[in-house]
Amino acid sequence: MKKLSFSKEYKGKIKKGLKTQTVRLSTKLREGDEVEVVAGGEGLGKARITKIELKTVDQLTDEDARRDGFKNVGELRDALRRHYGKIGGNRRVYLISFELERKSDEAPY
Repeated sequence: MKKLSFSKEYKGKIKKGLKTQTVRLSTKLREGDEVEVVAGGEGLGKARITKIELKTVDQLTDEDARRDGFKNVGELRDALRRHYGKIGGNRRVYLISFELERKSDEAPY
């Protein structure tokens, strides 16, 4: 099974359903893929890729940022720089939306 890996800092937001998207420079994932979600080395469960969209960094919006667990697009761009270094506004990125499958014993978000 393919993996969708995250830094440990995003674990809580993913588990609470506040982060339902990730921005990546490249991807081999496709809509409909089932993936194992891992944050900081901890498996959080399975997820289905619901949408993959291609944009430039300059085209990212506040709504994109909120789906990614940030307050606004400025915070999202800062995080992209932390993870990827200098990243230009015309750089193409993949917005990967996912839906984490909850286990039956988990409380709702």
